[in-house]
Amino acid sequence: MEHTGVVHQIIVAGIGPGNPDYLVPAACKAIAGAKALVGGRRALAQYAASDGAGQHIMAVTRDIEAVMAFIQEELHECDVVVMVSGDPGYYSLLDAIKRKFPSECIRVIPGISAMQLAFARMNLPWHDARLVSFHGRQPERSALLYQKGAVMGMLTDAKFTSRTIPLILMECGWPGDAKLHICTRLSYDDEKVVTIRLREAENYPEAKNGILLVEG
Repeated sequence: MEHTGVVHQIIVAGIGPGNPDYLVPAACKAIAGAKALVGGRRALAQYAASDGAGQHIMAVTRDIEAVMAFIQEELHECDVVVMVSGDPGYYSLLDAIKRKFPSECIRVIPGISAMQLAFARMNLPWHDARLVSFHGRQPERSALLYQKGAVMGMLTDAKFTSRTIPLILMECGWPGDAKLHICTRLSYDDEKVVTIRLREAENYPEAKNGILLVEG
């Protein structure tokens, strides 16, 4: 892809887990001043200029190439702010942007990830935690194997849920009495965080698209 003459920046801003209270001031400032703004439909509804004010917007869909084309075109005239949920460094559009554009024109504003908030809700340090994603993928078995005292954080989806993942973990050696924290809708008014035993998950109401924490 040709980038000759690009003098503006792509500002990839983490917008946190959803509630504006968790949006850091630097991201808020970048979004408020954006002439070109990219993000999911919910983020655009929340943060795009209400009166339009000449702001160019692009919703992120499965057509990532169209998003990249929009960014490339807008860069010739102005900075482009790309809003991503959580933190840009943790499973976001930043990967795709880095494959298409040179690092020197990218600036990242970190955000608070739902994973980080889940650990905070449980008062758990996470510097030694193992983090894996079941969102649209299944981690290698080696990444899931039980180790005494281990703590693991997991992203879930509609297939790998609070019911199906615990069965996989117990197959990987995790004890049935390990603590399982099920975190959904973090930061929203209907946030729910519950703690059960791993073996109890099969008979507990199923939670999808959230965060699971397990303590060995």
